[in-house]
Amino acid sequence: MKPPIRLLAIDIDGTLLNPAFQISQADMAALRRAHEEGVEVIVVTGRRHTFALPIVSQLGFDLWLISSNGAVTRSLAGETFHRDLLPAETCRRLCKAMQEFRGNAVLTFDKEGKGAIVLENMKELEGSIQRWLENNLQYIDFVVPIEGSLTDDPVQAMFCGSIERMHKVLATLASAGFEKEITVLRTEYPVRDLSLVDVLNRGCSKGHALERWANYRGIPREQVMAIGDNYNDIEMLAFAGVPFIMGNASEELRGRGWAVTLPNDQNGVAAAVEQVLSNSKVNA
Repeated sequence: MKPPIRLLAIDIDGTLLNPAFQISQADMAALRRAHEEGVEVIVVTGRRHTFALPIVSQLGFDLWLISSNGAVTRSLAGETFHRDLLPAETCRRLCKAMQEFRGNAVLTFDKEGKGAIVLENMKELEGSIQRWLENNLQYIDFVVPIEGSLTDDPVQAMFCGSIERMHKVLATLASAGFEKEITVLRTEYPVRDLSLVDVLNRGCSKGHALERWANYRGIPREQVMAIGDNYNDIEMLAFAGVPFIMGNASEELRGRGWAVTLPNDQNGVAAAVEQVLSNSKVNA
């Protein structure tokens, strides 16, 4: 009996990870069951590929990973399917236009080791993304001015800070005249008063990357399931024929008519996967 879906796309933070930043045993078992029943699982995250690997590797089976909000699609073994980088010249002009927010700016590059993450200083970032900074210290390089690091095209520029400050970043970006050159994606965590604003190449998103992968695999969108929780998941959920949002999802996602599963502290991934796989047996 064939499952009703052939491809399952799953977000990491706020979705696959619970509030303790762990994958629950129930969610792990549900994804392994889907894999065993012939469903291809692909993880789609805003994290860098290297930063996502320790999480994804826990699943215990081979899969592909769409990272940096769709900019890089790569296997766990390191084989690259697609990269969509932000042109260095565009990023240079962006840094100049965002002068007020230099202290909140981070550039990421598709490389290993120090220099994969570049910032001017930690002063304005420590309060908002302290844990992330600590976990990524070995990859961070300090360059002043930050444009000095742009000898290669970066994966993205990212601005981090309080939700109020990031709303100012969004407003500045909207009026800076880059709309034909970039994609702007936001992620918000109200409980932590944390927001991330990712600036990527034009047309780059989780949704575009997932559609590209599904087409490559020959899987129609009607057989694609996606689970997410935040604003940067919207394009991915809109593409999927079977979209689920977490019970802890951002309010804006709730008004789009998508199915709602349990929160990430109640095994919401497992609930959604089991619902879809079980319905296929009931209807068989």
